[in-house]
Amino acid sequence: MTASQRVGQLFMGGVTASQPDQARVRLMRQYHVGSVFLGGRSKSGTKATRTVVDGLQAQADTVTGHRVGLLVSTDQEGGQVQVLSGPGFSTMPSGLVQGSWPTSKLRTEAAGWAQQLKAAGVNLNLAPVADVVPASLGRSNGPIGRYDREFGHTAATVTPHSDAFAAGFGQAGVLVTLKHFPGLGNVRGNTDTTANVVDSVTTSTSSSIGPFASGIKAGAPFVMMSSARYTKIDPKRQAVFSPTVIQGLLRKSLGFKGVVISDDLGKAVAVKAVNPADRAVNFLSAGGDMVLTVEPNTIPAMVKAVQARMAHSAAFRTQVDQSVHRILTAKQRAGLLSCG
Repeated sequence: MTASQRVGQLFMGGVTASQPDQARVRLMRQYHVGSVFLGGRSKSGTKATRTVVDGLQAQADTVTGHRVGLLVSTDQEGGQVQVLSGPGFSTMPSGLVQGSWPTSKLRTEAAGWAQQLKAAGVNLNLAPVADVVPASLGRSNGPIGRYDREFGHTAATVTPHSDAFAAGFGQAGVLVTLKHFPGLGNVRGNTDTTANVVDSVTTSTSSSIGPFASGIKAGAPFVMMSSARYTKIDPKRQAVFSPTVIQGLLRKSLGFKGVVISDDLGKAVAVKAVNPADRAVNFLSAGGDMVLTVEPNTIPAMVKAVQARMAHSAAFRTQVDQSVHRILTAKQRAGLLSCG
């Protein structure tokens, strides 16, 4: 791989699921962006989505004649957060409803939902939501509870259901993402729309870390970072920019060896105070692997900043190499590295 192709693997850019803006697609190809997020809401169904995805995959990079396919992701959780619907897609119930089912039923249903994504060409789901929203907070929890995205109000409910959802997807060969580490259940503000979201409750040994620990033990390939700040874990930095949270808690304590992906670093209000170039470099420096931006126009500045830091820091270059390796390992698992 060229240096530009390697750096491009560290990024996931957002396009509209129903009809990607071709200028965005061209920009992402120019910067060798290795993964795509299908956002917005599409009612076009599996066949039309597959046509869109095939068009994107046709432009994926080749290295010495071998295609390095794109990870194509979306938010297919259920309830109010289901990007893809229409012919061929089931209407998925909310997380709270899924959490009321026996885990055997959830696993079976999840395998079916995963097969639908696979038929549409989507190989990575940015789900399950492993956040535990206490009953006392409920819908006052802006990012999760307000939309019934949680499987339940205790780790004892969330853990087996998050595991069952992940297992069903794994069975169908679609990669999953545990989110939003180390948990968005104890906050009020939504990091997508609110600055300075702070969790002053969660510690590195809180029971709400349990669903993540269990999912990691079961082999979850991706974990998404929260953009909130956790005063009892790292009071100075948001989790997405915190080596204490990523390298200390997630990698060392929980033993996670897969891909650490950011929550949106393009448009989210929680990161607006940091310029795009620093968002990417700070996340990768903290131990992250893949920068998700729903706003591809931030990619040029981000890529240039990463390249500049690589030119000056051997330690950062080593981190980038490790990240690219983790991402390619996930792509291999998804059958995206062709052998000829």
